[in-house]
Amino acid sequence: MARSNPSPPRHWSVLQPLPAPILVEMARQAEARGIHGCFAPQVYGPPFLPLAVAAAVTSRVQLASGIAIAAARSPFETAMAAIDMDRISGGRFVLGLGASVLSWSRGIYGAPDHKPLAHLRETVAAVRHIVRGAHTGLEPFEGEYYRADFKELSPTEPPLREAIPIWIAALRAPMVRLAAEIGDGLIGHPMWSIEWAADEMAPALEAALAKAGRRRDAIEFNAWLWAAPNPDEAAAIEDARPTMAFYGGVKQYESFFEAHGFLDVARRLQQGVQRGDYRSVAPLVPDEMVRTFVAVGEPEKVRERIGRLTGIADSLCVVPPAYALGPEKALYYAASIAEIFQA
Repeated sequence: MARSNPSPPRHWSVLQPLPAPILVEMARQAEARGIHGCFAPQVYGPPFLPLAVAAAVTSRVQLASGIAIAAARSPFETAMAAIDMDRISGGRFVLGLGASVLSWSRGIYGAPDHKPLAHLRETVAAVRHIVRGAHTGLEPFEGEYYRADFKELSPTEPPLREAIPIWIAALRAPMVRLAAEIGDGLIGHPMWSIEWAADEMAPALEAALAKAGRRRDAIEFNAWLWAAPNPDEAAAIEDARPTMAFYGGVKQYESFFEAHGFLDVARRLQQGVQRGDYRSVAPLVPDEMVRTFVAVGEPEKVRERIGRLTGIADSLCVVPPAYALGPEKALYYAASIAEIFQA
């Protein structure tokens, strides 16, 4: 799916919950380099904290949760955090929401039993209901997973915006369709290969938008992509193996890896992930699996591979493989990515 009159994608980067002086410097550098926006992920803690720090020391860059796990908190808390972040940032906040996997949302966060797609749909509806009306008085919300009568809720301060953008994260087509139907944006999973993004998910988005009667420009398509630019391609592949092991070993992602021809590998990787030791199975990740999901090698090769999404994605968040990289290598890859895409 190509956009009409395509222009180069806007670039985003990622902020982590680091010590304040480092985080402040990263946010300021991102804005100085012309980065369009910064995401903060939820791994364990909430994603809003580093974004609040960044909001205080920047004035232009967009700030987004990338992602907030919907089942990790009440929709009311999510809505209030979004209102607060939008106020702190002067209207620069985007609420990125995702379902995560059940082994994470239920097994770690302890969320009640739920169907991820239905739960996320309801969360989006509840958050919008609360953001739009908490300052004037809320009618009860009666959902399958969230019910609140708001009887003793005193009206809050008016939000800066009554409609804060909500972007929905997706790995496979059902979540893409949900984003097309109700979202203001779509965040592609960082495990998406270039081919999966361009040949599978982009057409799914186009079809879902048409079915929903929405125009392509009604939604922001943000693609997250792994990249390890390094003239020593073998070293880049080695550096990326642990990240592939971490995601490849998630049982709920089996069908995704099967679609890419790596079902047998994924099942072997699950043995390490299920015992909380993904690093031990990283050597089982074949080179071809890394090359499928990570743009590796010479900078020009990385640029060319990711460039296939020009005219397809509105924005890109190109990041180094996240797991088991020491600080020195993480900085090396981050600097290389910045040089390639953010000049």
